[in-house]
Amino acid sequence: MSLINEARHTYLGHITRRHFLKSAGAGLGAMAFASLGTASAVAPSAPGPHFAPKAKRVIFLHMAGGPSQLELFDYKPDLARLDGQDCPESLLEGKRFAFIRGIPKMLGPQASFQQHGESGAWISNHLPHLGRVVDKIAFLKAMHTDEFNHAPAQLLVHSGSPRLGRPSMGSWVTYGLGSENENLPAFVVLLSGGVAPDAGASVYGSGFLPTVYQGVQCRTKGDPVLFLGDPDGVPRSLRRKTIDAINSINQQQHEEVGDPEILTRISQYEMAFRMQTSVPEAMDISREPSYIHELYGTEPGETAFSNNCLLARRLVERGVRFVQLFHWGWDSHGAGESESLDGGFLHRCRETDRPVTALLTDIDQRGLLEETLVIWGGEFGRTPMLENRSGSDNPYVGRDHHSDVYTMWMAGGGIQGGITHGETDEIGYSAVSGRVHVHDLQATILHLLGFDHERLTYPFQGRDFRLTDVHGHVVHKVLA
Repeated sequence: MSLINEARHTYLGHITRRHFLKSAGAGLGAMAFASLGTASAVAPSAPGPHFAPKAKRVIFLHMAGGPSQLELFDYKPDLARLDGQDCPESLLEGKRFAFIRGIPKMLGPQASFQQHGESGAWISNHLPHLGRVVDKIAFLKAMHTDEFNHAPAQLLVHSGSPRLGRPSMGSWVTYGLGSENENLPAFVVLLSGGVAPDAGASVYGSGFLPTVYQGVQCRTKGDPVLFLGDPDGVPRSLRRKTIDAINSINQQQHEEVGDPEILTRISQYEMAFRMQTSVPEAMDISREPSYIHELYGTEPGETAFSNNCLLARRLVERGVRFVQLFHWGWDSHGAGESESLDGGFLHRCRETDRPVTALLTDIDQRGLLEETLVIWGGEFGRTPMLENRSGSDNPYVGRDHHSDVYTMWMAGGGIQGGITHGETDEIGYSAVSGRVHVHDLQATILHLLGFDHERLTYPFQGRDFRLTDVHGHVVHKVLA
């Protein structure tokens, strides 16, 4: 036996029965690939929705750091009357906080509030624009999570688990529905605020799903995708021949070993080639008329949340399935000016209020809102108590992480606008009705996209996994 044949025999001897069955299924994909007679991309086929969807696409606006609901949406005049008083011990017993130690002081709202729209929703003066579209929004006032630190809480929101290795929500959605545009990624990620999310790229990774479903990070300054352009001296015709040669080798390897990830690799090479033309066009907001730039407050060529909101609209109207915006800087501990409720927090509000309002207005005017689900929120909320780790002489004010209650909102895509679901107590510390867990939010999002969250599964390590793990209930009261 030759050394090559001996090595191949050893490799095949280690293939398990499960791997064989998985490879056999992939072999059918290879047969389909060969029957096309081209080097077209071959991605795993999408399971498709279980029932008629209300939404076809998602824009998820994640305010990384945990924005304070008490300065934005959860109006608590009783908390103002308690400002500066010692926190009752009943609120501290048996509770874990990230930084609060001893007996903190209560902290009244650092904003004024006014009712808006026919719904009469309370919105703070920090968001003067959002009140114009409040009747399109359903507020979830009693959200809660299991985690009180940033990275685990972000992972739980986006992957259904506080630990690394699970597919993100965008990956699950694109796995289930596939893409509407073969020239653009189905799942695009846009970052602003100068820093990536605490959990890193895992919050938009594909986990154990094929890598074709992972989020593709695009930039608003410089090349939209790193290394997307051809090197100097390499014409597009040569790039086409190069990719054809690489994919021919990949196809031969797939026929030999049957690894389904090789088909994903072929698909990714083809997508990258098409993206060289499609992505620069889609990401070029300078093509927009002046009134659109005025609406969003955009400046072409800059890295800004406003630019990302406009890009989100451009992407969904071109068939991108899931657009994830992360805006960093909402961690308002009060340890310094940039983290204070009267400093950095105000900057974050000014950076996001106008673009978010513009996004809802724009996609509604274009007839896209009815089939586009827009979600806003962070990984947790903030306490009604003052964070006290910096001492009594700290000139800045802030709140600690709070996992028991916080506010998120949804609009479009089958959501009933102009309503509030859930209520907190008189100081915004605990929920008194309408509690919604992170897994309930995920189940509701999948439901709007046409999925029974218990049936959208993927086999891995001997069992079927799903986004909602073994939890989750659809929040039917917010559905149109």
